[in-house]
Amino acid sequence: MTGTPEFEFRTSSTCQYNNNDPRCVQVATNVPGIVAVRNSGTGATVEFTAEEWADFLPGAKLGEFDLSA
Repeated sequence: MTGTPEFEFRTSSTCQYNNNDPRCVQVATNVPGIVAVRNSGTGATVEFTAEEWADFLPGAKLGEFDLSA
């Protein structure tokens, strides 16, 4: 029986961590075939396949998912 993978999260380089508002995106890519994304404030984690993550990144880099004010 295999256990839950131990993700090694790293914080986004664009995170501006603030103790009063500790929300940053953290990503773990150390488990083969899985990319885990975590909210540092809540600890909530979402897992993607490596293929899903690769499909997401180009749109994110182009601002496709940016929220309008």
